[in-house]
Parts: sequence; structure tokens; C-alpha cells
Amino acid sequence: MLTDEERATLVKYRQEKAFRVFEEAKDNAKLGHWNLAGNRLYYAVFHMAQALLLSKQITAHTHSGLIHLIGMHFIANNKLDKSYGRLISRLYELRQSGDYDDMYDATEEEVTPFFSQVESLLHDMQNIL
Repeated sequence: MLTDEERATLVKYRQEKAFRVFEEAKDNAKLGHWNLAGNRLYYAVFHMAQALLLSKQITAHTHSGLIHLIGMHFIANNKLDKSYGRLISRLYELRQSGDYDDMYDATEEEVTPFFSQVESLLHDMQNIL
């Protein structure tokens, strides 16, 4: 069990990590590494979602659990836009495919539209915090 101070420190760290990982996504996109860019976009959202859940003393134990809990606690009650649920799921699929699927390579056209959406989601999650 975390103390309030430990929880606050960890929430702040995860927020900062989310934005650092978002920068990594942009760096990988500049290099044309679209699988890596997609991976980093997902993990930027993942880290901010972890911060958001932790701030409410909620812990996810799996990626799908995190997606479910964000949906249940923040999308279903309109604290976050419903489109974000689809976005998080799509980013998870993109990361899974880029990391594990044979004969799959993400493309610039596929990944680029996610940048502005992820940036908005990160800021909207941070505003809740």
C-alpha cells in the first residue's frame, strides 16, 4: 500500500514519462520507424492512463485491464470523450501488430493521424489529474 506522498510522486512520474514517451514517438516518426512510433504512442497513453488510475487508487494488472478500467471509470461517465476508448484500443492493436505480427509493418499514413489524437488525450487525462 502506497502512502499519499508515494502515490503523488508516482502519479507525477508517470505523467512526465507519458510526455517523454510521446516525444520518443515523434523522434521515431522523423526517422520513418513507424512500428516504433506506434509503440511509443500507445505507451504514452498507457503511462498517462496508469497515472490517472493510480490517482484514484485503481490498479490495472494487464493492458486489457487498463483499457477496461479507463472505459469504466472515465469514458462511461463522460469524464473522457467516448472516441478515446476507440483510440486506446486501436493504439493497443497497432502496438501488438507492430511488435508481434509477422509480415506487418505500420505505415506513415496509418500512424501519423494518431499524433494529434494522442496529444489531445494526454492533455485531457492530465486535466483530470
